[in-house]
Amino acid sequence: MQSLSERKEMKWFALLVVMAGVFLSTLDSGMVNIAIPTLMRYYRLPIEEAEQIVTIYLLTITITLVFWGRIADRKGLENIYLGGLLVFSMGAWLSFFSGGFSFLLFSRFIQGLGASMMMASGPALIKISFPVKNLGRNLGIVGIATACGLLTGPLVCGYLLNHFLWKSIFLLLGLVSLIVSLLGFLLFRSQLHHRTNLQPESFDWGGSFCWVAIVALGLNILQSVNQTGFIAFGIKLTVLILILVVFVHVERSTVHPILPLSLIGNRYYWVGVTTAGFSFLSLFSVLVLIPFYLDYVLHFSSKQIGLAMMAVPGTLVLLSPTAGFLYDKIGAKYLTSFGLLVSCLALAGLSGLSADSSVWWILSLLAAMGAGQSIFLSPNSASVLSKVGDGCIGATAGILATARNFGMVVGATLATVLFSYFSVNGLMLLSKSDVDTAQFVIAFGATLKCIAALSLSACLISLLRD
Repeated sequence: MQSLSERKEMKWFALLVVMAGVFLSTLDSGMVNIAIPTLMRYYRLPIEEAEQIVTIYLLTITITLVFWGRIADRKGLENIYLGGLLVFSMGAWLSFFSGGFSFLLFSRFIQGLGASMMMASGPALIKISFPVKNLGRNLGIVGIATACGLLTGPLVCGYLLNHFLWKSIFLLLGLVSLIVSLLGFLLFRSQLHHRTNLQPESFDWGGSFCWVAIVALGLNILQSVNQTGFIAFGIKLTVLILILVVFVHVERSTVHPILPLSLIGNRYYWVGVTTAGFSFLSLFSVLVLIPFYLDYVLHFSSKQIGLAMMAVPGTLVLLSPTAGFLYDKIGAKYLTSFGLLVSCLALAGLSGLSADSSVWWILSLLAAMGAGQSIFLSPNSASVLSKVGDGCIGATAGILATARNFGMVVGATLATVLFSYFSVNGLMLLSKSDVDTAQFVIAFGATLKCIAALSLSACLISLLRD
């Protein structure tokens, strides 16, 4: 048996290791988004294909999150989390040694598996390590790691792209993640032994396969909506509905379902999950489009783009812990709704940018976007995690993370699809000299206006929470 002092030490070790993993995953996102224009020109690809470097990573995470969450409930949260760190490191090393574009995509798939394992078990690890009354505060502290990763990513990426090859990004990620995973195994070696086979019940393989098919087919429909004929679209949609029907039947008849359907009907649950998806949809639309605006309209260097994008997570450092503390005092309803409203107003402001916009105005709007996300994120997660039992905590963390990553994938896809639709000249942005700046600004503004409307919808939905 562990002593009281040992348990106290372990909970802080858990917080530190989770923060390190969150830092790495957000560092990856921050760096790779900034590197997309460089990779696009390196491989001579249109933006739709270049964005696969981001979307395959997010798609892998989105499809497998609930699976890993349920596995974590059975095999121990620490086991899955630390295993995820190792797999993430392996994917980064494979990306560093990749030659062609196809192998780079495969490497990003491996990284996505590792990130999925961490995201599915990290928040749950915090929930079981600390009292529920402090959950908002501790998730807010984890938000600092999120902010540091997002802040550091663009800055480090800009420096690396200016002085080294783009592969140096993945060299850095591989080294840091390997070191963190080894330290984590040393810190948790006793926990890894005690928490094996926590839930020996049979695993819901039928539900798992249905879930993977639902998420994969749903995202395929979204990503190919402007390239698929009416008949093919109808067939895909029919198949998706049939799989959904089978999935619901399987989950209702399974003793230990991968997705706790009994929780989905609760208002706090579906509102929290839905708004999480919409929140990250709007955030990722900005993270995808703004670097292109800064590159092709304002002609920023990679370093300048990295510095400018630091404004988005800059407010997270201050506001995320504050939002978590306020949640512990006043609850989630008004905090989350206000945060989404701030994001909506920031998107509306960004949609009005032009070739003559002030850099300080742009930075202010990006900071406001980050502020809205900061106010929303930790109270929303805490409002859901605090109300479920430990038997479903891994699955719930996986569902929340699935919603966020589904929002990221849809955001990246929707941003490029809408931009392509509103742009007369398409998206073959292989040379800065070929870009029609006026047309780019029109398409950019129209796209963000559509995203702002979706963000407003999320704000209204958030007001429905208990």
